[in-house]
Amino acid sequence: MNKSHVYYGIAILLGVIAGLFNIPFINTLSKAVSEIFIRIFKCISMPIVSLSVLIALSCYGSEENTSNIWKKTLFYTTLTTVLAASVAAILYTIISPPSVAISDNDVINPVLTNSSEGYLKYFLEIIPDSISKAFMEHNVLSVLLISAIFGLAIRAIDNREVNNTVINLFKGLHNIFFTITKFLVRILPIGLFGFISVSITEINNGFDFKGMGKYFLVIILANLVQGIIVLPTLLAAKGINPLHTFKGMAPALSVAFFSKSSSGTLPVTIQSAENNLKINPRVSKFVLPLCTTINMNGCAAFIFSTVIYVMQNNGLSIDFLTVISWILISTLAAIGNAGVPMGCFFLSASLLSSMNVPIELLGITLPFYSVLDMLETSLNVWSDSCVATIVNKQVLSNKD
Repeated sequence: MNKSHVYYGIAILLGVIAGLFNIPFINTLSKAVSEIFIRIFKCISMPIVSLSVLIALSCYGSEENTSNIWKKTLFYTTLTTVLAASVAAILYTIISPPSVAISDNDVINPVLTNSSEGYLKYFLEIIPDSISKAFMEHNVLSVLLISAIFGLAIRAIDNREVNNTVINLFKGLHNIFFTITKFLVRILPIGLFGFISVSITEINNGFDFKGMGKYFLVIILANLVQGIIVLPTLLAAKGINPLHTFKGMAPALSVAFFSKSSSGTLPVTIQSAENNLKINPRVSKFVLPLCTTINMNGCAAFIFSTVIYVMQNNGLSIDFLTVISWILISTLAAIGNAGVPMGCFFLSASLLSSMNVPIELLGITLPFYSVLDMLETSLNVWSDSCVATIVNKQVLSNKD
């Protein structure tokens, strides 16, 4: 058994015990621990997402011989990720998970709760009048917009030396935050203790969590619908046999399911694509590593469902514009996933805490996250395979 799983189990057990005994000193300590981790999440969340999106859009496909493959990969990656978040949004609307509790906290999201001033004001706030202000106010949409513009602008720099220097600078900064994130994940059981303890205390005070079942159902169905219906339909529309593709990628999908690691599955994914589906190595060795970084269908579905559900449980209004906004944010955030264990969970917590939305409810999802992570990783690898297959066919069909 993985040591981290043991630590998570101990943290959950201690958190449950602390919450059940309801000792004032322990309650105060748990709230302090939760607050510390929330502050850390807020501190690093925007830089991580921003740098990941910026690098993803700037440093791939600069060479002429990979430009066409890059453009097609980016298009289909964005398309499938948007579809995954949209499927989650549709299922969330249909299933409509009930709230487990309504917080008394007066939580205000400056980006998503300005409907009284009209939609024009809402969209104007996405356009920042200061780059630093967007980060200081944790304006998620503005940060993502700035990052996307910077990434595309860097990629368009003609001077290769300048281009490489700027990219290396941002890569270095990204590695710094990535290293901090890895350290944070190592001590995450401490934060988990705080979240679980606070949650159990709330349950003892009349917290009703029967709505959690429907929330989990949304995530599971979103992964299944995307993997069984949406992606095969996309393959069929491109003249590719979905069943043949699935059979060819079965070894990689099996490894992904049990390993819960897209990057760890990558060697098997490339081997299955080249040997079973006869994908051109030039395509597979470029598209699949890139997709492993930015093509996170399962992560997009999880982020959308989780953020909307936690916001709903904290009394925030979820209207049509909010849903559309979070489809976009989930797509870009999935591209900016830090790529660490429990990356989707960590990123969801970071986005929520950056908007001052309490995240203690997330602690209750952790005992079940392992199963969700299996489905999400399998969907991610399956989506990577579909994108690589489509790009391979289109690139070969365009060859002279």
